[in-house]
Amino acid sequence: MRGPAIKLLFGGIGVTMVTAGAVMTVCGLRGRREIRDELIRQKIVFPEKGQGALDGRTVRNGAQARAFGDMIGGNVRKATGGRTYAEVGHDLQAAGGQDEKLAALRQTAFMGETLRASLMSAYQAWEVTSLTVGLGTVLIISGGGFVAIAAKISDIP
Repeated sequence: MRGPAIKLLFGGIGVTMVTAGAVMTVCGLRGRREIRDELIRQKIVFPEKGQGALDGRTVRNGAQARAFGDMIGGNVRKATGGRTYAEVGHDLQAAGGQDEKLAALRQTAFMGETLRASLMSAYQAWEVTSLTVGLGTVLIISGGGFVAIAAKISDIP
């Protein structure tokens, strides 16, 4: 390959990387904004226990969604004695399905585990947007390097 072809190759790779990185970064930031806006719309607020930095705060990001989900998980385990929805359901079936206390406990476990799963999904989506923004930034920087290299390649015949 000669100088002009190498210059064109490096320049093309660089521009492609910068473009892809910009698209990834914008998509990641847009996704993060959508997650934040949805969490805020849900009006999920940490209880005011006076024990932590999140007390009384509204859930707005992935880390907070995970912390709230973990709190719910702890509350469900406490309420069910460590049993899952499926285990409580099995106990209810074993009792002939007529035990009102077990039926209420199963409903509590179901709602708690469902809410926790939704919050953990928000956390995971937040982490994916972080990865997308990070990789987009790496592509922009790397692509800029390729463009800079292409600009320094002399036009050797």
